[in-house]
Amino acid sequence: MNGSFPNVTVVIEYRDSFTKAVTKNAIVVVLGISVSCINAGLIHTFRKHQIFYMNPRYILFLHLVINDMIQVTLTVTLFVISYVLYKINVSVCCAFILLALFTTENTPLNLACMAMECYIAICLPLHHMRICTVKRTLTLIGLIWMTSVLSVLPDLFVALATEPLEFFNSRVFCLRETAFRSPHIIKKRDITYIVYLVIVWFVIIYTYFKILFTAKTASKDAKKARNTIVLHGFQVLLCMATYAEHLLKQGLLHWFPKNYADSLFACYIIIQVLPRSISPLIYGIRDKCFRKYLTKNLSRSVSVHH
Repeated sequence: MNGSFPNVTVVIEYRDSFTKAVTKNAIVVVLGISVSCINAGLIHTFRKHQIFYMNPRYILFLHLVINDMIQVTLTVTLFVISYVLYKINVSVCCAFILLALFTTENTPLNLACMAMECYIAICLPLHHMRICTVKRTLTLIGLIWMTSVLSVLPDLFVALATEPLEFFNSRVFCLRETAFRSPHIIKKRDITYIVYLVIVWFVIIYTYFKILFTAKTASKDAKKARNTIVLHGFQVLLCMATYAEHLLKQGLLHWFPKNYADSLFACYIIIQVLPRSISPLIYGIRDKCFRKYLTKNLSRSVSVHH
């Protein structure tokens, strides 16, 4: 194995026992299915009630939920593949990694847009209906995807330009570092992540304090919006850990070389799965309107089964 991939080398050297491997895969699969089932329930609730179709807030939320379902499915699949098949074709690995990166980078951008919508609703209520239209919301979702694609797709072009054709027909342990090996890609990734970090956190902090000042003298809705922004901030904080993931992995490799595989597992749960479990809490439980219709759907499902 190429020495330029120390994390891969360590994973090879310290392979999990059969029992530990089964346990880790069971935990990941159960968590993945749980998150996907909960999100599927939220999507079903949205689809069944037209009241949500014309509300930009719920449209952005639906996009976030669908995006998270795709992301969780992809990362769980890659996790299981890493144990079952261990190495896969580079071309297949690139496709998995690119799709996972698109959806991973979409999440903080979507959360920033939701925070801005919340700010407009509370601080600029007279302009909310004019600014936050369904058409503009759908355009915004398109821009989110375009931003992520333009951020990630150059990795593929650099790999196609610098790697020999034989490389794409070979088999590797599927990681971003093994699929896209060029040092130029790593530099570009670091710069991109810093820019994302600054922009998204600026939006979150700005909207929080603007709503905070409004909430001091305004209605309960403003105070609830402030709390929602706090939860968005926590969710973004977890998502932003993705941007520092490679630095965290290097530190874990240095501090815990013999437990590196376990450290990677903990990173996966905290960075990839946990942020995707917060969205149902924010809108499936805290939002009164969505909770009312979600409860109705659950009650109907229970009565049908009985």
